[in-house]
Amino acid sequence: MPVDLDPMLFGEIDPPQRLLMGPGPVNAHPRVLRAMSADLLGQFDPEMTGYMEQVMALYRPIFGTKNRWTMLVDGTARAGIEAALVSLVAPGETVLVVNFGRFGLLLTEILTRIGARIETVEAPWGETVPMDAIAEAIARTGPKLVATIHGDTSTTMAQPLEGLGALCRAAGALSYVDATATIGGMELAADRWGVDVVTGGLQKCLGGPSGSAPITVSDAAAERIFARRHTEAGIRMADLEDGQGPRISSNYFDLAMIMDYWSEKRLNHHTEATSMLYAARECARVALGEGLAARYNRHARA
Repeated sequence: MPVDLDPMLFGEIDPPQRLLMGPGPVNAHPRVLRAMSADLLGQFDPEMTGYMEQVMALYRPIFGTKNRWTMLVDGTARAGIEAALVSLVAPGETVLVVNFGRFGLLLTEILTRIGARIETVEAPWGETVPMDAIAEAIARTGPKLVATIHGDTSTTMAQPLEGLGALCRAAGALSYVDATATIGGMELAADRWGVDVVTGGLQKCLGGPSGSAPITVSDAAAERIFARRHTEAGIRMADLEDGQGPRISSNYFDLAMIMDYWSEKRLNHHTEATSMLYAARECARVALGEGLAARYNRHARA
């Protein structure tokens, strides 16, 4: 039998203050918490879409890019990882995973569920993978995508990425980088590295809560993603043409529809996580206000 629950059984939430010194979550910046308490808006309110445009502009320098497609995926950092991989990789396609820690194993786990053919190039935990080893593995495996972690929290190692994009482009492959642990704390240089998709999260160096995943997508990656566009029937628009590629196997993490949502088309794909967008916006404002170079130096000293 259902038990009647006294609505006053639990008091107003009042968590104790903790100094969070783990790899994430961290204590959120007070400005971020204040931003999250702002009034909600409808997702197509002009003020709201203006905030979306501001978020795109704010995260371009943080990712080190001029990519148009710089935005948020609603969900924790892993949502960004999964959205990138499920939208870039079709079942049966070969992916080379650069594996040097626990989160390289996570990439393999997600790609296995997608049905990719997985190849790896590895280093012992506590080391990173030399670029010449990556080049040899690309030549040997002929991947459609090369996927790597930037900073792996399980080993505290940061994978050097200078030259990775050029290697991938020469082989006709795209590149993906998970920068969850480093965004806001180490330099990201998506354009200089020549990498195609980079994702992150708020809950580490950016000083925000988990629940929003910043992402940047190159034009080359966007072309592959839109080639797989299959807009759901209930929100199909006259000026959207489906691609000829295989349908992206997730609806929620379908970057083709998410990108159309963040574009001037404003495709009604999902209800935007408004308070998380406010948080992501303020995280970026705090980081850029401090100055990225100063921030990276502070993290290095710490």
